[in-house]
Amino acid sequence: MIETERLTLRPLTEGDAAFYLQLVNEPSFIENIGDKGVRTLDDARNAIVTGPMAMHKALGYSLMLVQQKSDGAAIGMCGLIKRDTLPDTDIGYAYLPAYWGRGYAFEAAAAVVAFARDKVGLKRLLGIVSPRNTASNQLLRKLGLSFIELLVLKGETKDTNLYGLEFPPHHS
Repeated sequence: MIETERLTLRPLTEGDAAFYLQLVNEPSFIENIGDKGVRTLDDARNAIVTGPMAMHKALGYSLMLVQQKSDGAAIGMCGLIKRDTLPDTDIGYAYLPAYWGRGYAFEAAAAVVAFARDKVGLKRLLGIVSPRNTASNQLLRKLGLSFIELLVLKGETKDTNLYGLEFPPHHS
């Protein structure tokens, strides 16, 4: 679990299926990230079990649920993802539009970057984002990631901006 001033990030569970179903069917999610084809609670539970839960079990990290500390409301997801289509782990995030513009995405993502560096011990962190998603491009740069190249990921058809952040080696 990761805590920030206003947020708690914890691994996703099957109990988060209703929230997951809502989030991945937001028009903004479909436009900027893609249509996951999740249409029912069963689809959502299955996507969580075979995606984030399986990844967390295998690697010790995955996408996490982001909740407001004030009221426990689930507002989005943020975490680390290891994709077959990328050479290194990337940071991923998505939020319900009602919670945009409050600094939550940066607050959670900055904590995830620190987690990737300090707890997971990654040497490099990637970020991928649609070239048209201005807010997400700005967020990755604000987090310290640098633009590497415009590419089309394997199995995809759309252009993607690839960002990266090298972590300095740890000296004990």
